[in-house]
Amino acid sequence: MSRDENCAPDPSASADAVYEGPLQPEISNGTFHHFFVPDGDYDETEDPEQCQMLFKFSDVYPCGASEERDSVVRDDFIITKLQAEDSARLLESIGRTVAHDLDGEDSYGKFLQREISQIGEAFSNVDKSLLELEVKFKQSQETELREEQQLNGYVVKQVSDIRDALRETTDISLGLKDKHELLTLIIRSHGTRLSRLKTEYLNFGS
Repeated sequence: MSRDENCAPDPSASADAVYEGPLQPEISNGTFHHFFVPDGDYDETEDPEQCQMLFKFSDVYPCGASEERDSVVRDDFIITKLQAEDSARLLESIGRTVAHDLDGEDSYGKFLQREISQIGEAFSNVDKSLLELEVKFKQSQETELREEQQLNGYVVKQVSDIRDALRETTDISLGLKDKHELLTLIIRSHGTRLSRLKTEYLNFGS
């Protein structure tokens, strides 16, 4: 019985052509597509391959099986169509994303070149800014050093002036001390003379 027939006949009418016993899988090809029957149910001189093919294509299907297969094929076709539409939408979305990423450039190469150029320009500006900061820092250091030197010079001058004033004051103090000692000696000498004169005067009067 051929599998391509639209509707299988009554199984009782095809009992002589179709084996209805238990089917056993043939292990030689590793699939369950071919079957063989026990010994004695077919002529030993018959080609086993033809027997296998006979039973492979002699399965009895009900009349509704063909319509069911058509429905399955139709469903598969619809699913495939939907998957194709989804793939088309996905590709379109990827295209828009790529166009957005390229930002008007023709290719990623040009886009990357532009990005590299912008990055290089940014690094150049940063390097320029760092150089300006270094110059300003050096100028600030020089200004602070100059101001510190001026302040140190002023302080040193003040200290020197104070030292000179102290030295002069010390010299004056020493001079006053010497004069004080001299005056003390003079006064003592005058006192001695007065005492002597007084003694002589009193003795002369007596």
